[in-house]
Amino acid sequence: MSITATTVDARGQSCPGPLVTLHRALKDGGPGDVFELLATDPGSKSDVPSWATLSGNELLEASHEDGVFRYLIRKA
Repeated sequence: MSITATTVDARGQSCPGPLVTLHRALKDGGPGDVFELLATDPGSKSDVPSWATLSGNELLEASHEDGVFRYLIRKA
């Protein structure tokens, strides 16, 4: 399955930077749009899934490779 996503690069930002950057990007998208969040903040491992649940957005995927956390989020 191939998903086209808008990439939100929040590498180098510390909490709450990645979520603030993602929130700003989501404003430009419509319902169902998929966003790829890239972050290096280890706190994002717990912050992003919690935020997705609280905000009603869907966390499609979460992975970690070479110090970069990657999340795919579908906008509600």
